[in-house]
Amino acid sequence: MNEPLTITPETKLGELLERYPQLEQTLLDHSPAFAKLKNPLLRRTVAKVATLQQVAQVGGVPLAQLINQLRAAVGQRESDFSESQSDSRPDWLHSHAVTASLDARPMLEAGEHPLVRVLNALKDFPAEAVFELVTPFSPAPLLEQVRQKGYLVFSETVEPELIKSYFFKPPQP
Repeated sequence: MNEPLTITPETKLGELLERYPQLEQTLLDHSPAFAKLKNPLLRRTVAKVATLQQVAQVGGVPLAQLINQLRAAVGQRESDFSESQSDSRPDWLHSHAVTASLDARPMLEAGEHPLVRVLNALKDFPAEAVFELVTPFSPAPLLEQVRQKGYLVFSETVEPELIKSYFFKPPQP
């Protein structure tokens, strides 16, 4: 094997599991949400782009705890990692009604990834409108891709397996 992979919040899940396959069980022990890693489609698609910071969000696990337990399992030193996440709803979500919604839970149960469907729906989405995505876990890599397309993003956990993510396209100046 090449030089060791230093485990950080930016480490890609796929790279981590390729280098340290024994860590899959450590992840599974952290959260039932990580059992979805056994789905071959999600494993091929999500693992390639998801960082450990995003994985921690999905699993509802404190980032520092996840990173340090993974590091300890492969003999790396523990470290401090900051976790910045706002739980308060943004103003745009208070002042604008949800104009479209997609419940992706059936798609995910069937092993499908909602990314293409969400991006297609947002392609012609009007400015100052709110799109709601309902999932059983935080779709962190999808949220990041939507954010990169210029949308504001906010997620909230309604219940343990009910996450609502909102996308808002701000007006262009």
